[in-house]
Amino acid sequence: MTSASQKTMRIADVDALRGFALLGILQVNIMVFASAFYGLPTGEPEQGFRFNDWVDLIITTIFAMKFYLLFSFLFGYSVTLQMQSAVRAGEAFVPRFLRRQAGLWVIGLLHAVLLFHGDILSTYAILGILLLLWRNSTDRTLIKSAVWLISITAFLWASLGVLQWMAGEVQDPAQDMLNAQQAYIAYTGSLGSVIMQHINELKIMWLVLLLIQAPCALAMFLLGFLAGRHQFLAQPEQYRPYLKPAIKAGLFIGLPAALITALTTAFGTGSQWEIWGLALTLVTAPLMTFGIIALMLTFFGTKRGLFWRDALAPAGRMALSNYLLQSLICGFVYYGYGLVLIDKTTVFTNFLIAVMIFIFQLFLSHWWMKHYYYGPLEWLLRALTIGRWPDLKRKA
Repeated sequence: MTSASQKTMRIADVDALRGFALLGILQVNIMVFASAFYGLPTGEPEQGFRFNDWVDLIITTIFAMKFYLLFSFLFGYSVTLQMQSAVRAGEAFVPRFLRRQAGLWVIGLLHAVLLFHGDILSTYAILGILLLLWRNSTDRTLIKSAVWLISITAFLWASLGVLQWMAGEVQDPAQDMLNAQQAYIAYTGSLGSVIMQHINELKIMWLVLLLIQAPCALAMFLLGFLAGRHQFLAQPEQYRPYLKPAIKAGLFIGLPAALITALTTAFGTGSQWEIWGLALTLVTAPLMTFGIIALMLTFFGTKRGLFWRDALAPAGRMALSNYLLQSLICGFVYYGYGLVLIDKTTVFTNFLIAVMIFIFQLFLSHWWMKHYYYGPLEWLLRALTIGRWPDLKRKA
């Protein structure tokens, strides 16, 4: 096999990882669409720990706080590919990148207001610009900066847990129930009421993004950028020795910590235990994320894995379009302008709906990429990046 064909396979691995990340992100996001109680300090009304609670525990353990980190790592990796593209085009990288990030921010803002208040794209747009501050840093600086970002964020949340423990009970179940009822009325209403509810919830959501997801996403940007700088995922001889240690770290450290965090969420909602669980997962979730990456790369190297790599890669090549399409479909399924299934489905049903949506996207992406060079939004961002309209439809 030539080095060029090896590189193509490795790029397919990156696309497949990105496609797989879409499934994990959807499994978490769909829970937000499906319940007006999601994210409230007191959680949903207690009804005993039943089958669907076990399903929720498994989903939280495996998917929550891991797959957006995987997406973040791949974002940082892709920045190095964009730098190489600018060099090949003989153009300055920074102006191209700034145009791209501005477009991503606008798309993210529209996504947050119209479809899903938990949007991550606008945060990625800002963090991507911050990443430029590190683009000429040494490998050691990138690693140290990532470790400090994660460590400081975890320490601050652990300290907040201590403060809540000292303050005692601060929950207000009655207010939480009222907030849930208001959210339910808004989400089962017209498109306008849904949009207004998104705007109201963004006031809190952006604070959560700033204090939890943003620092950890930036840390993974830095590590992904480091991997891309050395073309890590394009060189099997480089990453192969790290696969088994990464899988072991994810299995024996990341997974138990994720389970502890899921248990604190299930049984200690709104308490200091949930906050301490969050602090724990902030430190250990990257280990589980790298374990997932290593596990998938190992799988892609098998005969059966090649089939799934080729099935996932088209979805990963148009990940931005698929991400927004997921929100559009979920909005139709759960909100008032569609099937109005919010608070009417079980956790297991939501899991199955997410799987069906993802399978649909796999087939749609395969068809789309067979006829077009880019996904719809990827094409728009490409145009903003290079300053002209690139070819979209493939020639026969």
